[in-house]
Amino acid sequence: MGEEEEKPRAFKVDDRRRFSPEGELKPEFQADEPTAGARTDAPPAGGGDTASSAAAASASASTSAGSAHAAERPSTAQSRARASVGVAPEINFGTFVVGLSTQALVHLGEIPDPLSGQPSADLPAAQQLIDIIAILKEKTRGNLDHDEDTLLETILFELRMKYVERARQAPR
Repeated sequence: MGEEEEKPRAFKVDDRRRFSPEGELKPEFQADEPTAGARTDAPPAGGGDTASSAAAASASASTSAGSAHAAERPSTAQSRARASVGVAPEINFGTFVVGLSTQALVHLGEIPDPLSGQPSADLPAAQQLIDIIAILKEKTRGNLDHDEDTLLETILFELRMKYVERARQAPR
C-alpha cells in the first residue's frame, strides 16, 4: 500500500531545450528549421540568383556549427530573418520592458502618437505604465541578470524624471 501512495507523487522531467550541450540542434527540432529556412532563403519578389541562395544556405549551415556560442547564433539569425520577412522580433524581458517604456514615452508626449503622428500628453496613462514597470522591478528582484536589472533601473529613472518635468509644465 505504501508503494501505491508514492506513484501519484512521482513526476517526469522533460528536457525541452532545443540545443544539445555541444550547441547542436536536437533531432526532434530539426523538422522546424527547414520551414524557417525556406522563408529566409526564398528569393526576393523581383527574382533572385541561385548564388545568393547558396550563400545564404552555406551561411546558415556555418552558423549551426558546434562552438560555445552556437546556441546564441541560431536565435540571432532567426531574429534577423524574422525582421527581414516582416515578422515581429522575439520577445524577451528586455524587449517587453522597452515596449512598455515606449508606450509611456508616447503618453508623456516625448514620442508622437503612432495613429495621429502628433505628440500628446496623457499623464495618468504615463503614470500607470511607470507604475507597472516599477511593479515588474519589485516582483522580479533577485531573478534578473545584471543587464536586465540595469535596464529596469535606467528606464525607471528616465521615465520618472520625464514625468516630473511634464507634470510641472502641465497647467493646474
